[in-house]
Amino acid sequence: MAKNIDWGSLSFTYQPTDYRVTAKWQDGKWSDLELTTDSQVHISECAGVLQYAQTVFEGLKAYRTEDGKIVTFRPDLNAQRMIDSARRLAIPEVSEEMFMQALDMLVKANEEWVPPYGSGATLYVRPFIYGSGPIIGVAPAPEDEFRMLCMPVGPDFKAGIKPIVIKVSDYDRAAPHGTGNIKAGLNYAMSLYAGELAHEEGFSENMYLDAATRTYVEETGGANFIFITKDGKVITPQSKSDSILPSVTRRSLMIVAKDILGMETEQRMVAFDEVKDFVECGLCGTAAVISPVGKINDHGTEIAFPSGMDEMGPTLKKLYDTLTGIQMGTVEAPEGWIHEIK
Repeated sequence: MAKNIDWGSLSFTYQPTDYRVTAKWQDGKWSDLELTTDSQVHISECAGVLQYAQTVFEGLKAYRTEDGKIVTFRPDLNAQRMIDSARRLAIPEVSEEMFMQALDMLVKANEEWVPPYGSGATLYVRPFIYGSGPIIGVAPAPEDEFRMLCMPVGPDFKAGIKPIVIKVSDYDRAAPHGTGNIKAGLNYAMSLYAGELAHEEGFSENMYLDAATRTYVEETGGANFIFITKDGKVITPQSKSDSILPSVTRRSLMIVAKDILGMETEQRMVAFDEVKDFVECGLCGTAAVISPVGKINDHGTEIAFPSGMDEMGPTLKKLYDTLTGIQMGTVEAPEGWIHEIK
C-alpha cells in the first residue's frame, strides 16, 4: 500500500524515506549490506570525500507498472558504470551482484514510497560510494562507505515536456582524457557555477562544447544531447577522448530508435556549426528521459529549432513515448531491460 502523498505535486527534491542500504569497506573487503533508518552519515573531518572529492554516484528509478509490479530499468548498466567510475577514482568497486542485492533490499523495504502507476511520479534511487576514512596526504581514503538511498520524485525539469531554452557555455565541463565519462561528484561540482549563471540569465541549462577545440557538442551539466536531422536520423554526440558520460537513457533511446522504431541512428562527433541544421534537439537522462530544447542561445545569436517552443517534436515524442512505455510496462521491453523487485 502506497504512502498518503500528493504524488502529482512532487518535484525533483530530496525526501528521506524509511530505509537506506549501507556497507563499509575496511581491511580490504566490503562488509555485509545492512538496512538502516539513520539518514545521517558519520565520517572523519579528514575524510577522503571532504579533502579530495573522492566520491562516485549513480541514478536510476523504480516504477510501479499497471499490473502492480515494481520494476527498475536496466540497473545492470548502472552497476557497471559505477564500477568504471570507482576504478577511475581509486575507490573500491561494488560488484554488480552486490549492487543488485542492495537495490532489491532498498526498494522492497521502501515499497510504500513507490508512487502509484499513472501518477507521473517515480521512486528515484541514488547509490554512491565515498571515501570515509581520514587521509591528509594525496592518496585514496583508507576506508569507504557504499550507500543507496531512494525518494519519490516528480520530473527533473519543472517545465515538464515543454521545450526549454539553453545557452552555449563559456566554461568547460571536462578535459580531454579526464573524468567526463564517469559519474563522479567532482564533474558535477565543476558545472554548478556555470549552471547557476545560466539560470540567472534566464536559461534552463548549458551546452558544453569540447574543451580542446570548442567546436564540437558534448553534453549539458547532467544530460546527453540527442538530435534529429531533416531526414529523420537520430544522432547523439561522442568524443574522441571519451569525455561524454555514457548515459543509460541515451544508449537505450538509440536502441529503441533503431531496433523498435526502425529509424536510422548515428553516434559521432557533432560539430556545433551543424546544430542549426537539425530539426529537433533534446536532453536525455534518467530524471526527465527527454527534455526538448526549443532554442539555443550562442552569445546572443539564437538557434531556433523547427519543432518550436510549444511541444516536444514528433520524433522525440515517439522516442519518449516508446521508452517510457517500456519502463511502465505498456510496451514490450527488449530482453533483460526490466528488472522486477520481488
